[in-house]
Amino acid sequence: MFDFYVRNTAMFFLQDLENFEIVCTTSQATPNFPFRRMTSAYKPGLIYCEMVKMDALIRNDPHTFKILDYETSMHPIGAQLCGSKLDLAGPCARILEDLGFDVIDLNCGCPVDKVTKDGSGSGLLKTPEKIGEIIANIKAAVKIPVTVKIRAGWDSLSIFAPRITKIAEKAGASAICIHGRTRVQGYKGPANWDYIRDSKKEAKEIKIIANGDVFDPILAKNIFEVTGCDAILVARGTMGQPWIIEDIANFLQTGILNKRTSLDYKKAFLEHISHVLSYQNDRRALLDVRRIGSWYLKLGKGTKYLRESVNRSSSIEETLSHIHNFAWEEVEFRPLTGIEEEGCSSCEE
Repeated sequence: MFDFYVRNTAMFFLQDLENFEIVCTTSQATPNFPFRRMTSAYKPGLIYCEMVKMDALIRNDPHTFKILDYETSMHPIGAQLCGSKLDLAGPCARILEDLGFDVIDLNCGCPVDKVTKDGSGSGLLKTPEKIGEIIANIKAAVKIPVTVKIRAGWDSLSIFAPRITKIAEKAGASAICIHGRTRVQGYKGPANWDYIRDSKKEAKEIKIIANGDVFDPILAKNIFEVTGCDAILVARGTMGQPWIIEDIANFLQTGILNKRTSLDYKKAFLEHISHVLSYQNDRRALLDVRRIGSWYLKLGKGTKYLRESVNRSSSIEETLSHIHNFAWEEVEFRPLTGIEEEGCSSCEE
């Protein structure tokens, strides 16, 4: 059942999810193209880019198109569209299809104020029928599959995930990704997977992708069992442990937990830096390396000095010197949990 290593088109992914049970997404908190290079090496069933705003896409904003950078090896890959303007949904979808994306995802999950203030992102959870209208407009404009990402609801008094599941299915969405927290929660408190399970009960043909607190293989197995979902989306769980996709696949297939050593973290950190350097100028790369350094090093006991050294470095050469001269063999890394990630400002779930 768990054949995670088949690579095919996104249409096949949406027709037969048992070959694509692990979906990966990047966010506004991650370096875009370099991050996708890291995660794609571990063969997720589908990768989503960071979300882009409809208004920026339609006016051909250069930064927005840079966010959408990808390479052939990353297929199947999806683009996330964010916005609440019905008249822009179709034209924006056609732009993304022309760029070669395999799937278009409507992001109705981002909880950040600057996104929700105009009714976009999780702001759309207040108007479930409008979500259906936007999906229908996108679906009518393109030939590739359309998915939607939501939170359980705006707050605990408006849990609309089951209702939106039915609306999205009627509008033509092939899959819906549901994060088990409300917009008001942000990333605080545990995700309630029961909301996802309830939505699965309402689904007929639409596929359910579960999301929220998937930080290790055991939690991944648990979310499958609790919700009955067709696939899982791993977002923040990939930060600092890009191999989580491979580890989840292996655990579901064999019941064996992969052991990652401090040298695995060192190797991944250096590889990530190389991807950043090949994509960004030195000034931007230095800032990105400081950020990703916190992901790879925060779980290591005894890495405080290295973290501080990386953050103080004035050049990439100095950063690399600190990394190579660090006593990695003396450090023990522990698994990531949701606790470390609660304050994340990412738009991704």
